[in-house]
Amino acid sequence: MFKKSKWMTLGLILCLAIVTAACGNNSGSSSNNGNTASNGGSSESGSDKKVTINFMHLWPEGVSAGQNKIVNQIINDYQKEHPNVTIKQEVLDNEQYKNKLKVLSASNQLPDVGVTWAAGFLKPYVDGKLFTPVDDLLSGELNGKFVAGTTEAYAIDGKTYALPLEFNIAPIYYNKEIFKKYNLEVPTTYEQFKQVVKTLSDNGIAPIALGNKDRWTGSLWYMYLADRIAGQETVANAIKGTAKFTDPGLQQAASEVQSLVDANAFVKGFNGLSNEEAKSEFLNGNAAMYLMGTWELPNFTTNEDIPQSFRDSVGFFKFPTVEGGKGNADSWVGGPGVGLFVGENSKVKEEAKAFVQYFVTKWGEQSVTGAGVIPATKIDTSSIQLPQLYIDLFNELNKASSITLFADVQLPANAAETHLNMIQSLFGKAVNPEKFASEQDAAIAKGN
Repeated sequence: MFKKSKWMTLGLILCLAIVTAACGNNSGSSSNNGNTASNGGSSESGSDKKVTINFMHLWPEGVSAGQNKIVNQIINDYQKEHPNVTIKQEVLDNEQYKNKLKVLSASNQLPDVGVTWAAGFLKPYVDGKLFTPVDDLLSGELNGKFVAGTTEAYAIDGKTYALPLEFNIAPIYYNKEIFKKYNLEVPTTYEQFKQVVKTLSDNGIAPIALGNKDRWTGSLWYMYLADRIAGQETVANAIKGTAKFTDPGLQQAASEVQSLVDANAFVKGFNGLSNEEAKSEFLNGNAAMYLMGTWELPNFTTNEDIPQSFRDSVGFFKFPTVEGGKGNADSWVGGPGVGLFVGENSKVKEEAKAFVQYFVTKWGEQSVTGAGVIPATKIDTSSIQLPQLYIDLFNELNKASSITLFADVQLPANAAETHLNMIQSLFGKAVNPEKFASEQDAAIAKGN
């Protein structure tokens, strides 16, 4: 977890950069000719050398239409500018992608360019010498182009191993039409929230879309309850190992998770549903609420495959405060989203770096209008008309008192796996809050 003051500063800078424009300035493979990425330049198109860059990513056309369209546009443009380069894509959904990345790393066959998350997720790949440093790109044409604090999340021991594409926070999206039908007000306190859940459940409406087969989705609910009850500092310290998950406030958060399960807060079969399956329940109007990162904004703003009537019905609210809790409503779970890495053993490493530089630049320019994504690079949006939902989230981000990085991203690999397994067991009521806490403390104490 990153320190509160750092993330608060990041949030303020990000909003200033994008909202006021005050800061100024699915699979593929690509390569560069002639010019090396280490000089911060792009490849020359005059070389006859044929290059194929293998690019593996997680934006399938069906579930990430906006992002997928941008990826293909960037690749098409790059190949036109560099006719000797072919970008060969492999596109997987989120969980398939993570699993394949592990398999490929075991056999040392990573793609030339791929997607990674920050911090703890990144570390095993860096320790295994599978990702190559990209600091040379940051000292070239991309120097000063990123929002302050975003690239640091991908740095280990003074070197940067990926370049971020997005910045995310996790609101609770809700269906305004369902709320209106049952005369529900947006809850600001946890007691009000539980009453909303009860009203919806009593009327046969699934209150919350949750696909906890993927586990990190349930972690979002626990993280927010832990933040609101025990406070951001206690959560941060428990993840670092300087405090314990057996802290009374953190165990109370675990108890509240199981209380929500008992209240039928989540869609039926939630622990066996993937996130994509659960998201469909929200998109189809079968569930009233959905807690998820702002990478889903395109589906609620710009994705024309989703009916405009539904997109118009989506609002959001901050996770409610808990009476007597130490947290506040302006504390968010979020942080830098995915970034691009270059494989250390790539046979076209310099060409891959040049493609990454090009991709990151073009993504920043196109992702706001083309997909409704919050980019990690500074862009001038002064002449862009943005969706109200997008603007409203930026306004909230500007008031953020802290932003806590997703737990499974922060933790070392083995501890993260324990956390995720305990999350699924907690939601499934296979463990009690005490066991949930002690197992995580033990895993964190092992330090791997």
